[in-house]
Amino acid sequence: MKENDVLYMERTRDFYRAQGYTNDYQWAHYDDAPFSSLQKPLSECKLAVVTTAMPDTGTGRAQRQVHSCASLPAPSSMYTDELSWHKTMTHTNDVASFLPMMQLKRCEKEGLIGELGDRFHCIPTEYSQRNTLENDAPEILARCQHDAVDVAILVPL
Repeated sequence: MKENDVLYMERTRDFYRAQGYTNDYQWAHYDDAPFSSLQKPLSECKLAVVTTAMPDTGTGRAQRQVHSCASLPAPSSMYTDELSWHKTMTHTNDVASFLPMMQLKRCEKEGLIGELGDRFHCIPTEYSQRNTLENDAPEILARCQHDAVDVAILVPL
């Protein structure tokens, strides 16, 4: 461990304990993950990005819900202020660092992926595992299926 490392789980537990919560947050844990092998080469796959950043719009700032946005042109900003990370050590001013639309478009042109999907999807950071499993995740899946996406890249912040 380095001097500037952030002990995220310990820090989160301490934060909630300081606010009076008596039960520690239980992070999701699964012995099995529902991943599957690709049915075709990545160079033939349609790809979407799923992020926990929200659109930098009035609706995106006000409504922590599933949103879908056009992949291109890539947004110049995303709303991330409400998310938690060590903000003195890093920032989210460079949207391309966590929403790689232009990089993926370049991969498409180089034949590394089949194509970038028309939309990317935003899923809220949710402290309710039940809401994520029962509402948000199925909604993201339905949107990806509607877009005929083969692969989703998950980019949590």
